[in-house]
Amino acid sequence: MIYLDNNASTKMDPEVEAAMREASGFYGNPSSVHGEGRRARRMIEEARDETARLIGASPEEIFFTSGGTEANAMAIFGATAGRRGRAVRSGAEHPSVRETVDSLCSQGIQTAVVNPEPSGVLDPARVEEALAPAALLVSVMAANNEYGGLFPIPRLAAAIHGCGALFHTDAVQAAGRIPIDVEAWDVDLLSLSAHKFHGPKGAGALYVRKGVPLQARTAGGGQEKKLRAGTENTAGIVGLGVAARLACQRLDEAIGIASLRDRLEKGILERLERARVVGWGAPRLPNTSALLFEGLSGEALLARLDLEGVAVSVGSACSSGTLTPSPAILSLGLPPSEAKSVVRFSLSRLTTQEVIDSVIEIVARVVGEARQLGGPSSVRREA
Repeated sequence: MIYLDNNASTKMDPEVEAAMREASGFYGNPSSVHGEGRRARRMIEEARDETARLIGASPEEIFFTSGGTEANAMAIFGATAGRRGRAVRSGAEHPSVRETVDSLCSQGIQTAVVNPEPSGVLDPARVEEALAPAALLVSVMAANNEYGGLFPIPRLAAAIHGCGALFHTDAVQAAGRIPIDVEAWDVDLLSLSAHKFHGPKGAGALYVRKGVPLQARTAGGGQEKKLRAGTENTAGIVGLGVAARLACQRLDEAIGIASLRDRLEKGILERLERARVVGWGAPRLPNTSALLFEGLSGEALLARLDLEGVAVSVGSACSSGTLTPSPAILSLGLPPSEAKSVVRFSLSRLTTQEVIDSVIEIVARVVGEARQLGGPSSVRREA
């Protein structure tokens, strides 16, 4: 199988697996004061150090979660609980941010959505316009999971803080792929998920800037400074810490795969007419390419490529199985018929040139066959 769905999940690094196996042998509760518990606690705190180092934070600002979705919910609900005002998000957010922010209406909080430009760029001036009146929280992702767009986080921070709002960024897709510095970015809250950078599923983290008020969502224990009660997932947290350390060490490799992404896009566009790159020309993640194959169904192409041994996706893995076009792709102004024609290819540092060259040939053949045959791969044009 050729795996180009790394924005959905990455292969766990062997060093991460080995560290988790070792950690599983320490069965003590990290909150216990005996030796076995203290050993588990020590491993958790070492992982906290490594996670903080990945994003330029202090260890005491890192709070472990079950993943990016929980971290996003903790940030958004925790920052707005019991308050009135406005919450702002971009139109390209992951469902865990989009649906959480939109649900705030039931708490009496107004919500506003700012869509990116058709190029994929998010205009800071438009975000600033949406802040008034009485903005409480702005949530804008650092990197889009579907077309790879990079948003201007440091530029946004100045305007957001100027109106007194808190700034949360979902950095789940950015971590391990581009440099992150929470001080330079000037964010208040930032979400991470281990399985996006070769760590385990079920482990994530929320950065909370020192002094930022956040109401706990889970009561019943003193874990994570009472922000998230419940016995910690020691092995998963250890895996997150090792993955964070390796991501720091191998960041140059991750950035370097942009040349492979460009090779993939160039090869496919040279062989196929009526194909284009979504968000081309704007700043993007080095590993992500969303290709639009005009007149074809992305879902059908995914199925055909899967039969050829190539794993790709048609948007967020958390929204797979839905028949509606991706809200993130629609936010760029594409009509639904074209949004349904987008296929995402996401690489990792394990991707090779030989893999890319094979995929180019397979995609060119599969798309060519689909266009010749029509039928199930065709997209019904919207009236």
